[in-house]
Amino acid sequence: MAIKQSINFNASAETVYAALLTSEVFAAATGAEANISPDVGGEFSCFAGQITGRNVELISGERIVQAWRASPWPNGVYSIARFEVTGAENKAVLEMEHSGYPEDAEEHLEGGWRKMYWDQLKSYLDNN
Repeated sequence: MAIKQSINFNASAETVYAALLTSEVFAAATGAEANISPDVGGEFSCFAGQITGRNVELISGERIVQAWRASPWPNGVYSIARFEVTGAENKAVLEMEHSGYPEDAEEHLEGGWRKMYWDQLKSYLDNN
């Protein structure tokens, strides 16, 4: 089981990539508290600690793979969120795949990605 979502941005792939790994940009876009390390092995926390994890793999401007968890999940339970960004100067496509989450979390996650991440980031990046 996996959630797969594709989002088109009117921004460069590098800009979209950076927005996911830059605390200040992510916070400005979503209006949520964020502390995000831009380094492999670095930790991240956003939405006042509701989402936490660690960067597993980073390919600058192209790929982010994170061990990702929501705070209500049992201790030690992590999923994998993978982001692939491609595109030209101002036309990026982000492909997200989220897998390994608790079975009862799928519906909440499916909508949460769109509402809390993609709608917010798209609006911010498309207008800045």
